Amino acid sequence: MSNTVSHLPRTRSGSWPHKRRAVLDWLMNDTSAQRFLDNLLVEMCERLVADGISVARSSLHLRIQHPQWQGARILWQSGAVEAEIDTFDYNVDTTEIFLRKPATEIYNGALEVRQHLVARTDEISKYPLFEELHREGYTDYVAWPIKHTLGKCHVVTFATKRPLGFLQHEMDYLKDLLPALALASEIRMKNAMARTLLETYVGAHAGAEILAGATTRGSGKTFKAAIMICDLRDFTALSDLWPRDDIIEILNGYFDAICDPIETRGGEILKFMGDGLLAIFPLSNPDACDDLLYAIKEGQSRMETLNGQLLETGKDALRYGIGVHVGDVMYGNIGSRKRLDFTAIGPAVNIASRLEEFTKKTKQSVLLSAEFISLANCSSEVVALGSHRLRGLETPVSIFGLIEEG
Repeated sequence: MSNTVSHLPRTRSGSWPHKRRAVLDWLMNDTSAQRFLDNLLVEMCERLVADGISVARSSLHLRIQHPQWQGARILWQSGAVEAEIDTFDYNVDTTEIFLRKPATEIYNGALEVRQHLVARTDEISKYPLFEELHREGYTDYVAWPIKHTLGKCHVVTFATKRPLGFLQHEMDYLKDLLPALALASEIRMKNAMARTLLETYVGAHAGAEILAGATTRGSGKTFKAAIMICDLRDFTALSDLWPRDDIIEILNGYFDAICDPIETRGGEILKFMGDGLLAIFPLSNPDACDDLLYAIKEGQSRMETLNGQLLETGKDALRYGIGVHVGDVMYGNIGSRKRLDFTAIGPAVNIASRLEEFTKKTKQSVLLSAEFISLANCSSEVVALGSHRLRGLETPVSIFGLIEEG
């Protein structure tokens, strides 16, 4: 007999009180060193099995705050040493595949979804997951909400292959874990969210520095880096020609084209400045300058593709300028007492900025300093453009451009 959505009374088995404390006590007292939620789920299930609970499958369904994904599923199955992690795109909750999952009932307010899977019934056919579990030999399935603060709801599921399904004392045992699992999962999700938000808004390295304690004004360090500053040309005029949504789409396409190669080659984007960006490649990596140059060339190739698409839709091609220099950067927290910016400053950054600005006069898209050229393996790819006095700088700067540009 199946009960797809049920509110079963909680009965307690007097013969199991001491065992039912084991995993609960572990969740509450002994998981502080476990940073990742997927590892926590694996260890919890292994401990349940060791305690005689016939769990053969468990999953967590999470709604997360991430720039790319709306949700994630963490799945453990008996015999696995690691959990499987799947992510889901935004708006997945409006798709048929999402609506045909039993966890959707929990998101819609059900307190429990329970399905016996021993014999094939019409209720098993209600969800493709139930049919799949039945074919794989599972006999019982249960899903419960995991309640976090501010009304956030996630889902945990358990399944067994025990011939008659979960025994009542096993259901009681698992239900007893829910508040502790909610607390343990929320802590780790908040930690992951903090890392994700910092990486999204200030970059991976800066985010790690902040999480490590670099949160006071003036905290930071000085190191050598290759510096890249990129800015769009005439974007203000372009913004007046097209609707807001079109402009945002164009900007996102531009940043994807320029930024993905930077991050792939080990660079860090410190900030976006309107339609411009500042990125650094620390010289602690001996290939930093070569990586930066490769990122520029890959970005140029992607920009050609993007411009082709823009022209096909009746829009103008995007023009941009890139300035590249190398030197000491002061990297850390700068700002007011209550509002800080984790960024890089210093004379080397100023020179990169002036080189980017000077591209307007040379009609070159990319200008590189002699100091950068001396560290990069690119002598056959650049052409000397002479020494020039740049705005705000007393000493002339020797400038190079890429050969393919002219």
